[in-house]
Parts: sequence; structure tokens; C-alpha cells
Amino acid sequence: MFLPTTAQELTEPPDFVLVTGDAYVDHPSFGVAIIGRLLQSHGYSVAILAQPDWKTTADFTQFGKPKLAFLVSGGNIDSMVNHYSVALHKRKTDAYSAGGAVGKRPNRATIVYGNKIRESYKDVPIILGGIEASLRRLAHYDYWDNAVRRSILLDSSADLLVYGMGERQIIEIAEALESGLSVEHLTFIAGTVFKTKTVDFVEQPLFLPSFKAIKEPTKDSKMEYAKSVIIQHENAKGKILVEEYGNIFVVQNSPAKPLTTAELDKIYSLPYERNYHPKYKKEGGVPAIEEVKFSIISHRGCFGGCNFCALGYHQGKQIQVRSDKSIITEAEQFTHDADFKGYIHDVGGPTANFRANPCDNICKRHCLAPKPCKNLKYNHQPYLNLLRKLRKIPKVKKIFIRSGIRYDYILDDPNGGEFLQELCEHHISGRLKVAPEHVSENVLNAMGKPSFKQYKKFAKKFDETNENLQKPQYLIPYLMSSHPGCDLADAVELAEYLKSTGHMPEQVQDFYPTPGTISTCMYYTGLNPYTLQKIYVPKGQKEKAQQRALMQYRLTENYELVKKALTKAGRTDLIGHDPKALIRPRKNNKYPKMTKNTKKLKKNAKK
Repeated sequence: MFLPTTAQELTEPPDFVLVTGDAYVDHPSFGVAIIGRLLQSHGYSVAILAQPDWKTTADFTQFGKPKLAFLVSGGNIDSMVNHYSVALHKRKTDAYSAGGAVGKRPNRATIVYGNKIRESYKDVPIILGGIEASLRRLAHYDYWDNAVRRSILLDSSADLLVYGMGERQIIEIAEALESGLSVEHLTFIAGTVFKTKTVDFVEQPLFLPSFKAIKEPTKDSKMEYAKSVIIQHENAKGKILVEEYGNIFVVQNSPAKPLTTAELDKIYSLPYERNYHPKYKKEGGVPAIEEVKFSIISHRGCFGGCNFCALGYHQGKQIQVRSDKSIITEAEQFTHDADFKGYIHDVGGPTANFRANPCDNICKRHCLAPKPCKNLKYNHQPYLNLLRKLRKIPKVKKIFIRSGIRYDYILDDPNGGEFLQELCEHHISGRLKVAPEHVSENVLNAMGKPSFKQYKKFAKKFDETNENLQKPQYLIPYLMSSHPGCDLADAVELAEYLKSTGHMPEQVQDFYPTPGTISTCMYYTGLNPYTLQKIYVPKGQKEKAQQRALMQYRLTENYELVKKALTKAGRTDLIGHDPKALIRPRKNNKYPKMTKNTKKLKKNAKK
């Protein structure tokens, strides 16, 4: 049975009302489903309030005042990312809403929901969680406002914020509230953020630059912001962080302890329906379930250290793994589902081949880039053993790995060849998508990615492996334009590489300054927070459009943008009839005719 979504399903107000910006999908890939089922397993009653009408208080009062608290999440992704592209165009679909319809949640959903609840109930505890709250837990640069915003805890009228995945924290919070403690006294729970008028009781706090210091338009404010961000990201020892807002302080407690394998197994064994709520069926269901319904989360955490990714900041660097038995049980359940066709879409986590911790002492250093740490331990064996067991399950035809792999981790593992062999033989079908992101060493350093030489080395091994297997399989590189550190010369270098390989990306990802990343800090401040040195940042829409166009220079509609970019970069040598030229000169103010090779590439890109 699904958790209650209407007052008619309850005989009295529940202990908790879980508010979410997503449609209700009872699947362990959705945070609200996990928190709801976990609370239920501990004897608490929970009601789900999915995508409430935020224009009135009616939906927020339909269950009555909960006995313990409202739990608020913006959804599986940040509501602003959900609504807008990097060019700030409104998205036309929402995979987390029934039928893919847009307009089912407000901008800054967590803030809006929190304030609507406070309007309805003056004294009810409001506790924030989810990715939107976690990555905005302290003062942060907001791309959509183009300004530094204060902690979401303050803007939402909430009492407490849970950061990270939240299971350990929510049970401790529930037990404390049930015992009679007021939410104002819940200042001791690891993995939470609270507000207070005094920090005299906080033991050994580490003070961040104040909100005023990073917000005020002074010559030093961006430097102070960069310092604050790097302290947060390099807080490997988990010190308590304090941020001052005049007469109030926002305090981030130390991170919650990682879950044990037994604890993770229990969470993933809870009685999920593994589908969207039946009430969405008439609208065609919820699209987001399609790719994850027959996917398996095998672990959490990431030590990859990519500067444009917030997963390490959210889930932590330490790897938390489920047991093989737990994962195999979940896979076997798939085979009894009428919709299962024999294909498991993914088995992985933030990075699929990180199923073991990188060392015995996780620290603030980058584990892999620009060069691997000398203490890094390589271990693909646990993941290999798991995949071999899964392949033996009757009715499982193929297991794909789609959550991404770190090819440099494969290369540097003395036994990585064995993993690559089985990856190519059993777990891809024609194409493997990997993420070198760029070719310029300057840009890769700013991204926290390994040298491009590593990608070329991996590409060679990949080709050799498939040749031995007699499989016609190909690498598809993910590439990014306009990342901090990338100027037009770097963008041209990438275009020249694409020309030399004959590859034209099907899609181009422009850097998106989302909350919680080092790269977003670079974008806002123009500083590399690790060195506090200036870094080039492409911000103007014209240059960003030119960088994108250079990656797809063969497309006729990109001709003028590419020409302008090459001229501005002083690379008019790439406009001509030379084999290395990117574009040909126009004749009589007309575009050059499309060659057979270009037609073929454009056709393949559409495929």
C-alpha cells in the first residue's frame, strides 16, 4: 500500500506530514519515499502532501496539524534547475510531475512551502530536507538572482534543516520530538543546521565569514565568499561551522555518521510499491520512474572531486555500500514484475565503479585529480563480484552500467583491465558514455578532472578491448562548454580535437552554476577558491553561444557564430579549404554547400 495522500485515508492527524515538490513516487530513488517508509518502519504515521497548491493554505491544512512536524522537500532536484535551463529559458516538461506537466511547483519550492506552513500553523515544527535544502544550507550564490542568498533555513521560516541523505538524522529528530523536546532544543543532532541567537554553548566552532562580509558589494566580498566555500568543502574533520547574520547565527553541525551496510540494506528492503501513485495513471504516469524503476542503487558517496558536481558535498566522499545479498534480492524482485523485460538499466551510484573507499583516512585532498593521491587504493573487485552474481539471475538478460564510470580509476588500477574487459563484454550495448568534459589542460585543472592524456589512453585501451572481443562498440564523450577557466582559445582547441577525430557531439552541455559547487564559486567570484587567484570566467551570452557553437561547428546554423569566435580568437587560419580548417569561406554571401561527410555526421547526430 502507498502511504496516505488524503485525509480520508487517516483516522487522526499523522505524526508527520511530508511535503514534496515532486509527484508521489514510492521508489527508493526518491528521497521522500525513503524518509516516509523509514519513519513508518519505526512506528510513526506519515502522510504525503505532493505538489500542494501553494496559492492558498487549504492543501497544507487538509491533514490537520501533525503531531510532531512538517517535513519539507523541494523534490529530487533543485526547483530552479527543474524550471530553467542554463540560458534561463523555462523548461517545457517536468519529469517529476504527472504527464511531464510544468507548473506543478513554485520557484524555490522549499521556501514557499515552509512559509505557507508557517502561515497555517504558527507553532508547528518545520524541518527541511532534500537536495534543495542541503545545497543551500549556508549562504550561497544563486545563479537565478545573480546574488548571494542567505541560508534557506532563514528564508523558509523553518526550525531545522537536515543536510545529506538524512535517514539517521530523521529518526533521531523523530525520537527527540516524541520524547517531548521542543524543536528549539534540537541543536545536538549531527547532519543538521539550526539557527540561534547565541553560540556560547557551541563547542569549538569554526566561524565562517559573516553574511555581511560576503554579501556587501565591497572589493573584498568575493574573496571572503571564496574563503567560506573552500572552508566548507575542505571541512574533512567535520568541525561545527558558524555563519553570522547580525543578531542571529546559522550553525552547521558535524556531518552524520555514514550508514553501515546493514543500515543501508534495511532502508532498501522497506516495502516500496516501486511505482508512481495510482492517482497519476490517467495523466500518463510520472516520467521520472521510467529510467529508475529497474535500476539499482548499489552505494552512495563519491570521492571523484569534480568541481562542478555537488554530490560529494551532499552525500560525502566516503563510500557507503549495500551488501551483495540486498542488491541481488532487489534484482530478483524485478523478475516478478509484469513490466520487466529482462534488462536492468543500471547498477551503481554517483560513480558506478566506486564501490570501495579510496583509503583509510578520508581527507580534504582530491583523490584523483590532477594526479592520483599516493594513498589511493584501487579496488574494482567488489563491483566485479556483484555484477557476476547479478548476471546469473534467471530472466535477467543484460545489466547496463549507466550511472557513469571514472576511466582514470580503471586505468590506474593494476587489475583495471579485468573490469574493462567485463564492462565491454557484458554491460554496454554499442556505446559507452564517459565524461572527459574537455581537452584543454587549463580547463581540466579548473574542473578538478584528470589530464586529457588519460582519456586518450583509455580510448585506446577501450578500442583494443573491443577489437579482441570482436564487438563494434564506441566511446561517446560528454563535453562541457563555458566552464570557468575556459576562454575562446580553449574552446577552439576542443573544436580542433573534434575535427581531428570526426566526432560531433549530439548534445552540448553549457556549464550550469548550481548551488553547492566549487565551480559555481569560481563563476561568481572570478577566483579559484583553492588558490584565491583570478580565473577567467565566460559569462556573456555571446561568448557562451560561440563556445557552444564551436563544439558543433559543422552545423550550418552555427556558421556565423563559429566565424566570429575564430576571428575573435585570432584563429582565422581555421577558416579556409585546408583539411584542418573548421569552416570554409562563404561565397557570394551564401553558406558553403554541405559535404557528404557533414551530411553523414548530422544524420548520425540526429540518431
